Amino acid sequence: MAKKLEHNVDMETLVSLAKRRGFVYPGSVIYGGLANSWDFGPLGVEIKRNIKNLWWKMFVQEREDIYGVDAAIIMKRDVWKASGHEEGFNDPLVECTKCHERFRADYVKGDECPNCGAKGSFTEPRQFNMMFRVHVGAVESDENVTYLRPETAQGIFVNFKNIVDTMAPKFPFGVAQIGKAFRNEITPGNFIFRTREFEQMEIEYFVRKDDWEKEFDQWRKEMSRWMNAVGLDMKKVHEYDVPTDKLAHYSKRTIDIEFDFPFGRDELSGLAYRTDFDLHAHQKASGEKMEYTDRETGEKFIPHIIEPSLGVERTFLALLASAYRDDGKRVWLDLNMSVAPYKAAVVPLLKNKPPLVKKARELFDTLRDVGIGPIAWDERGNIGKRYLSQDEIGTPYCFTVDFQTLEDNTVTVRDRNTTKQDRISVNEAAAFLSGKLSGQD
Repeated sequence: MAKKLEHNVDMETLVSLAKRRGFVYPGSVIYGGLANSWDFGPLGVEIKRNIKNLWWKMFVQEREDIYGVDAAIIMKRDVWKASGHEEGFNDPLVECTKCHERFRADYVKGDECPNCGAKGSFTEPRQFNMMFRVHVGAVESDENVTYLRPETAQGIFVNFKNIVDTMAPKFPFGVAQIGKAFRNEITPGNFIFRTREFEQMEIEYFVRKDDWEKEFDQWRKEMSRWMNAVGLDMKKVHEYDVPTDKLAHYSKRTIDIEFDFPFGRDELSGLAYRTDFDLHAHQKASGEKMEYTDRETGEKFIPHIIEPSLGVERTFLALLASAYRDDGKRVWLDLNMSVAPYKAAVVPLLKNKPPLVKKARELFDTLRDVGIGPIAWDERGNIGKRYLSQDEIGTPYCFTVDFQTLEDNTVTVRDRNTTKQDRISVNEAAAFLSGKLSGQD
């Protein structure tokens, strides 16, 4: 039986695996690539979609108190003025006068340039706004300037009144969104950890001021439940209570949830108490009332906000690092079935035997039509190599159609983690997979 290892994989190995197996490719690669730009391949996009679907299922579809939205990426400039982003969404930038590379000042250790090694060559820090500036319309002018959104939260805040008016939510309640955000990072890097284009999964949960600490603690538990469900190695997860002097301007308390990535410990997600800053700011700037009216007492008030915020790409990277296994004989990804790119693979023992291929195809079509998720068809190389290939992409089970299948209608089912093989009836294969998937959730 293969041993399930605790394995600290390095970044080079993960990046190589991701490219070789169709998870993540370098962006614009046929033109020499674009620095820190990445495209998700056929298997990567399935994992990414599974992460988002699981999050949406847990926090929107299975709850009565959270509503989903999908706000526009490009919003009116007034939104970013009111939120404080236009004036204050800055990072400190320094430039090396020798090689002219630019870095975030708070990421530079000492006075030595990370690029050329020159000492004492940095300029004085200056503030750099990280939003991508765009023009809306045919003519470029100051009157039609706005920005690609640097976060998804503001799209929720500007729709607060719409949600209250149309859905009549019972208090407390939340609004969830999954979507793209864009930040012109000075120093992106570490593969897909820090990029200029990324995807967020965010909830703005609206509470009474006096209840914020209780709700904050409840969301700490919910975020832990999520990380367990998606399959992260919880021994690599840590909480960092951000000091008061380092809090964002809108926050009274923030916990950064950090993960031991292959390159070191860094932020995976965050939980913030944003007070009532955002709704007050938009009420003042827009003139629209951002109040909630208690249906029983008639009391009107501006809610306070708890914000659990997660990055899809960072979750993806933490998931790969958590799932990677190598026992010296084979490599496999110990992915939860709910997030694995394929739920199973169907493999005919020999691809040059038409009866085997025909029977395997029938099983493949049956499993695919059940609707439990993507099923792989694999007839490349010998059976051993096919098993190793499916292990490396995280496929939980392989169904092998062999000559015995033609005699008694049974099929071999192989477990990815243990490599143990059992025989079950072909007619039971769909129920077997459905049971495994539902049992994991």
